[in-house]
Amino acid sequence: MAQGLQLTLYDILFLSCTVMQRVCSTAVSLKGTIMTDLFAVKTPSAHKLSANKAGANKTGTVHLVGAGSGDPELLTLKALRVMQRADVVLYDSLVSEDILDMCARSAEKIFVGKRRSNHALPQAGINELLVKHALAGKTVVRLKGGDPFIFGRGGEELQEVVRHGIRFESIPGITAASAAASRAGIPLTHRDHAQSVKFVTACKKAGAPNDDYHEHLDSTQTVVFYMGLHRLEEMTQGLIAAGRDSETPFAIISHASLPTQQLLIGTLGTIADQQALANLPTPALLIMGDVVALYHELAAYNLGALGSSMLEQSIYQQHRTVHADSTATV
Repeated sequence: MAQGLQLTLYDILFLSCTVMQRVCSTAVSLKGTIMTDLFAVKTPSAHKLSANKAGANKTGTVHLVGAGSGDPELLTLKALRVMQRADVVLYDSLVSEDILDMCARSAEKIFVGKRRSNHALPQAGINELLVKHALAGKTVVRLKGGDPFIFGRGGEELQEVVRHGIRFESIPGITAASAAASRAGIPLTHRDHAQSVKFVTACKKAGAPNDDYHEHLDSTQTVVFYMGLHRLEEMTQGLIAAGRDSETPFAIISHASLPTQQLLIGTLGTIADQQALANLPTPALLIMGDVVALYHELAAYNLGALGSSMLEQSIYQQHRTVHADSTATV
């Protein structure tokens, strides 16, 4: 009896260790079919979904998925489950390779990325692909960097999908403003400094500049500009001309949340000259407001900043000197 009980406890211990080992190795891998195994208990397999579609409804579905800012650890679990069920994945240029590797390995992956003045496929062509594959009975994942509904054209694509009677699901992602500011240690709101935050695109439809600078003069509001690095000098001059204080703290954050993230801190009046020297790459965000000054107070204790590349730290130190010199000159 005692021997039998001892054997049973041993078996339980052995099985527990085996399960934990599998879970740990799976969490480290975070790729392809391994993640399919992890979520197999809660999520129907792609084969079952295909069979259901064939029997009950020949029209597929479109899943608009926010891939977040590029760090795979910031991807949501729901996004991951849907990516694992995909028959077709249409992905953007801001979707990192690590995140793309988490999609079902059997899925057809189609690059439809857009950068400024360089579109792999026009928007109409992307819409056409979504409709075409969904009407063929496939589970289509439209994988977008950041959040699909924040300057991601997600609404436009879903309008086209609905016109063809196709059902959709929209899954949010962490937008670049949140990811960049959080890792840099710049709170977007603060009771003492900013009671609201505004997300603004630097360019309107067809590339027209968004030059409504009088809309951004409230000193109690943080303003985050998307896609504005190439218009930095024009924008800063326009804001000052409209009446914004040239001493307003200003930050540029490049490659938000990635190991290559870089940071420039200055003021509305100095940041364009600082960027001319530093030449931070796109994609980059611009943050304007008093909350930016909190970076100096928090940086020494920020694990995200401490884990950044040495380039970020040297740029910061270099341009503190530049800003000091420019202030002294004035």
